[in-house]
Amino acid sequence: MNNPVVLQQQTHILTEKGYEESREWVAVEQPYRVALNDREIGASMVLATGLEEFGAGFLFGQGYIDHPGQVREVLVCPEGRIEVHADVEEDFAPREVIITSGCGGTGKISREMLEGKIDPLQEYSLRFAEAGEFIRQALLASDLGQKTHCVHGCGLWAEGRMQVFFEDIGRHNAVDKVIGAILLGRAPANGAVYTTGRLTSDMVLKCARIGIPIVMSRTSASSLALAIARQAGLTLICYARPGRLNIYNAPERVRWDNPPVAA
Repeated sequence: MNNPVVLQQQTHILTEKGYEESREWVAVEQPYRVALNDREIGASMVLATGLEEFGAGFLFGQGYIDHPGQVREVLVCPEGRIEVHADVEEDFAPREVIITSGCGGTGKISREMLEGKIDPLQEYSLRFAEAGEFIRQALLASDLGQKTHCVHGCGLWAEGRMQVFFEDIGRHNAVDKVIGAILLGRAPANGAVYTTGRLTSDMVLKCARIGIPIVMSRTSASSLALAIARQAGLTLICYARPGRLNIYNAPERVRWDNPPVAA
């Protein structure tokens, strides 16, 4: 399946100086249905990249998959369907989901995930200079965002390099793709995540549930996202830029390369 993720659209530009025609890049949004062991669970509008990872991450957020090792196979079908085959109970019941603050209801998590106990996070720390390099690499990882100004990016950094990077029109979907990569054994959980989107409760909760100890955003976080970070002991960083990090919780995981001298 070779679906385009970007198209060119003719546009008419009006300015104080007059009128001209141009062409602009437009991100392609497509519907995909996600099935678990041949039973359809839900659907989402996505950017058609990282679809295997999205399918696994989507099911994790819905509470059907718990940990890496359960997923056996993921098939992306031509008719817009993602088939995930996993070692879960055959008679799994539909999960009660909560619609979070995602635009258009894209943010959905199971009630069990929201209300259940959070296991200890993975052990990981990040040097301050590393964080800056991670942010730079994530922002330059693809020209799609610069072309369309319509996608969010999310990457995972571990072992001194960016392990994976995904984009999607929905910031929730981009995070789901990173979580899916962990579930599929394509990235470790003991690392740091950076997203260009704001951090709401479900995004931070899913990262905590999979064991990620550091979550960074180019923008801000909601009050419930911060409360979940505190409950989990997760390092939450907002307004992340090379050379500056606003650490809202658990700053001890970020290490100074050269500690500043106290004034």
